Amino acid sequence: MKSILILLLFIGQSLCSYTQNVGALPQRMPVAIKGATIHCANGKTIQSGVIAFEAGKITILEDMRSSKILNQDKYEWIDATGKHIYPGLIALNTQLGLSEIESIKATNDFSEIGSYNPEVRALVAYNTDSRVTPTVRSNGIFLTQTAPVGGVISGMSSVMMLDGWNWEDAVYKADDAIFMYWPYLNSPTRGSNNDAAKQNPTEQFENKIRELKSFFDQAYAYSAKINPQPRNLKFESLIPVFKGERKIWVRAHDVIEIQSAVQFFEPYSIKPVIVGAQEAWKITDFLKEKNIPVVLSETHRLPMYEDDNIAQPFKTPAILADNSILCSISVDGFWQVRNLPFQVGQAIPYGLDKETALNCITINAAKILGIGKSTGSLEVGKDATLLISEGDIFDMMSSKVSMGFIQGRKIDLSNKQKVLNSIYRKKYNLE
Repeated sequence: MKSILILLLFIGQSLCSYTQNVGALPQRMPVAIKGATIHCANGKTIQSGVIAFEAGKITILEDMRSSKILNQDKYEWIDATGKHIYPGLIALNTQLGLSEIESIKATNDFSEIGSYNPEVRALVAYNTDSRVTPTVRSNGIFLTQTAPVGGVISGMSSVMMLDGWNWEDAVYKADDAIFMYWPYLNSPTRGSNNDAAKQNPTEQFENKIRELKSFFDQAYAYSAKINPQPRNLKFESLIPVFKGERKIWVRAHDVIEIQSAVQFFEPYSIKPVIVGAQEAWKITDFLKEKNIPVVLSETHRLPMYEDDNIAQPFKTPAILADNSILCSISVDGFWQVRNLPFQVGQAIPYGLDKETALNCITINAAKILGIGKSTGSLEVGKDATLLISEGDIFDMMSSKVSMGFIQGRKIDLSNKQKVLNSIYRKKYNLE
């Protein structure tokens, strides 16, 4: 009897501690924000501006001194004098919504068994009730590309809004890209201790490339068939890639990996997006010539090789930007994504212009995802996805996101950490 009571008590506590993420209600009346410095992420900054939006779309964006809508009763007015408005930030190449606690296997659903899984969809595994999502959202990150990992071809990513009752509500662009890992020349088994596998790395690398080519050749031949039988779901998932309707994102780091990946897809008329790209700074001419977008790894890491400049990860974004390469910056994982704006900000002292830094995680990210016409910058006609910050979004000390909107919906910026902070401040009379 005692054990039953303990079990019931445990279940009761679990239910009480569980809270479902409730999606914000659709915008009901026009909203106008005045007085803030508006960073549009399109080369334009309005020092004291007015931005208005209706039905989830931006309708007015102008200088407050010449605005004709001030104090009109039609709008719900928000005074943001002295604050900053930015487009909602976009995080690429994350496992947000696919993992909750790294050490608990049952909470992780980011990889599939097998090496070639292009048909696997991260979308259907996305968990809108994750406790991690509010933490990331409260730092101004409102869109994320959730991608699977593992194997050679990991599966399909999707672009998700960090707000919604379920994945159907949260999805912004379904199945936007297929993610894969490029064979690694120096360690083809990625950390294996098998000495035999390391005796001839070049041969191992070439074998992996031949295996990949065989797979893509078969998929390409399959795509040319009309109503092929029997159906092959792996090959079918690649048909939009060959048609230019879905992108290939390749995780590659050193010069040989990047160049071989780009050249591999040229016969199929495919331009991959290179992810990670730690040595991209060495081949800027090649990337510019081939018009290849790059999504860099986080800045807070060691350089790839011991002989590299210790500050190279901080310098690389500026080098790519100076060479007119379409570039974004990502933070691997899921809970680490909350620090995205601060990691990008670390590249500013190393030559990255602040406006360009903002572009890296807004409009550039949107362009790489293929959603730049609807989001990623503050422009009339685009989604009203934006945040209000009390300070510089790249400054950890002054940045405080006080309000946010996704497609005009005012979203909840609370999280578990904020709730606990409030509880303990009251407990110890620190208010």
